Amino acid sequence: MKQTWITVREYAHLSTPVSGHSVTTLDHAEISLSAFEWLCQMQSRFSDNGVRLVEVKDRRTLRLDSYVGTISTPCGTHIEILPKHYSAADSIEQNRQLMCRLIASALNLPWREAGVADLNLFRYPLSEWVMRQFLTELGRLIKRGLRFDYQWVEDEQPFLRGQLDMTRQMRQSPARLHRFHQRHSLFLPDRPENRLLRLAVDKIGRMTQEVQNWRLSHELIGLMREVAPSHQVNQDFACWGHNRLMEQYAAIKPWCELILGEHLPLAIQGDSKGISLLFPMERLFEQHVANVLRKQLQLGAQLHTQAASEHLCQYNADKLFLLKPDLLLIQGERRWVLDTKWKCPASGGANFGLAQSDMYQMLAYGMRYLQAEQDLLLIYPRTCNFDTVLGPFMLPNTLRLHALPFDLDNDVLLGTEALTLPLSA
Repeated sequence: MKQTWITVREYAHLSTPVSGHSVTTLDHAEISLSAFEWLCQMQSRFSDNGVRLVEVKDRRTLRLDSYVGTISTPCGTHIEILPKHYSAADSIEQNRQLMCRLIASALNLPWREAGVADLNLFRYPLSEWVMRQFLTELGRLIKRGLRFDYQWVEDEQPFLRGQLDMTRQMRQSPARLHRFHQRHSLFLPDRPENRLLRLAVDKIGRMTQEVQNWRLSHELIGLMREVAPSHQVNQDFACWGHNRLMEQYAAIKPWCELILGEHLPLAIQGDSKGISLLFPMERLFEQHVANVLRKQLQLGAQLHTQAASEHLCQYNADKLFLLKPDLLLIQGERRWVLDTKWKCPASGGANFGLAQSDMYQMLAYGMRYLQAEQDLLLIYPRTCNFDTVLGPFMLPNTLRLHALPFDLDNDVLLGTEALTLPLSA
């Protein structure tokens, strides 16, 4: 099967081949008719759950939504979708690095600094980065030693070992009385965790296109040749040990779940033969900002994600329309409502480029969660068109709204000095 690799950005247009030469860019690419039809079928399947992965424009064109990651179709087309954050045409590696950092932060993955230093890896799609992180952790685990466990074995041998099975032995024919039916235990690496790791490394050995990942995966397959791959993935994950003896397996588990498609709270797994990982950028940005701010909290301050204690209105005894701001920052009697938006205020546009729907949303949050003269913060990613604070915008009940840029390169929320937020520098 011929493998085709395509790299685009969020909201890019994908079309079927047409007559004439078409230039492939980060915002437009051509895919095969079979891949086009498969994406349309996948969208119809996910639309029942209110998820829009792609928007079908016409019979030849569709537009991607705000999901990033990789899609592998059954026909061998691999589509890499990068964040639409850097405007430079030659920033593919920079976008990949940003995407990997956000995914690792949002999913609390143990991304080691040694992996970050290997910048050459960012020349390859996200799936190769995930594979490398898994292989690195598996190599460390094998060097420390895989966990073995005692397994009961029932067999027939010409010598006695362990416990004699009297019932089966008494039924033995006289011609085979020299054979012993017995039960004994063997110290084997056949554990649920090891079976899952073997299945994951086998999958990497078949799927990877990067030379070093291919070489490392086959080396590790050879070292794990005594372990059979898992045939019951869900059951083996349910039996994964979490006691003190299994602490050294904690770092590799999330990478194994990503490889096998079992740990995707923010992602949608494709049903193709490759590895498909799709993550909504809004959620990645929101959780990354929350993780960064949580590390900067001053003593006594609390940061709540997806607070859900207030409703917009009430009808008789029923409370209607639950309000869930992304972040609620509390220090004593002081409160701040923070909401993240993965977009950029339009430079020079009307109303400072702020969406009217966002203003209405923040007003509802403020009226229910805050007292008079408190602050609401709209947090956008910092770009060349938005790098300074907008506001304050005065809302009813003397609430103040500010639009702040978040620097993703340095993980810094800009413009907090005047707001006296309980964050350390």
